[in-house]
Amino acid sequence: MLLISIWPIFALICLGHALVRSGFPGPGFWPMADRLNYFLLFPALLVSSLAEAPVDDPGFLRLGGTAIVTILIAAGFVALLPRVRPLPAARFGPVLQGVIRFNTYLGLSTLALLSGAPAIERAAIYLAIAVPLVNLLSILALGEKGGSLSLVARTVLRNPLILACLSGFGLALSGIGLPLGTGSFVALMGQASLPLGLLCVGAALTPTSLRGDWAALAGIGAARLLAMPVLAGAVGHAFGLSEVEIMVLVVFSAVPTAPTAYALTRQMNGDATLMAGIVTTQTLAVIATLPLVLLVIGVQ
Repeated sequence: MLLISIWPIFALICLGHALVRSGFPGPGFWPMADRLNYFLLFPALLVSSLAEAPVDDPGFLRLGGTAIVTILIAAGFVALLPRVRPLPAARFGPVLQGVIRFNTYLGLSTLALLSGAPAIERAAIYLAIAVPLVNLLSILALGEKGGSLSLVARTVLRNPLILACLSGFGLALSGIGLPLGTGSFVALMGQASLPLGLLCVGAALTPTSLRGDWAALAGIGAARLLAMPVLAGAVGHAFGLSEVEIMVLVVFSAVPTAPTAYALTRQMNGDATLMAGIVTTQTLAVIATLPLVLLVIGVQ
């Protein structure tokens, strides 16, 4: 039943890859589709999910705190690697992103299929906390000396997902929500985000990046897809989260790293080939690891 529930997610990823390999609808379509989703449709989903969320609920504060603790523990372990084996920032940045960043489209699609609206509402809270944090840590890791404060501020505050989270939080705190039917309009835009995002994930897969660094790719993949969800589950239970909140925490810790990590790595002169390999191997491996993780946490 679990496989039946989640196979459409991987079918969409495979379809996206098949379409780009066939040349349909054209090479210029996929970058524009990804841009449309990243700057408009996916932010609309976040705003519609957060606008009427009960942000004063102590449970939501616990979920946000758990997200921060989980990510910082994982980042702390990765930060110990240069002491064991020297790593230049160009490689350390991709390694850190391969462990702490997450594919939001895949995570939200999985939660939508498994638990519906309650999980999506809590996922929006998780994203509002986790997206700025992982972006900040990624920028710091890619900078030779941690990166300048102005670069960090510009990159984080220009991120449309962060701006959408801040807007959604502002609407929720004000009590206004999305008035005059705008909620339905924004929600409709958001509904288009997940299927388009999964198609773009498949289109972005680069099998040619798998020719080297097998040991590094395997180690980073195991840390991301297996160790991270175990850590998230342990921290979630320690914080006393509900079953739905633990599922949100574990699912976002069990999905592969974000495809946008490649663009950031390339922009900051990191090892883009390694980053592409990390994204591709994890996206392929999650087909096997995600059902296993969901079975372990008791999803039927």
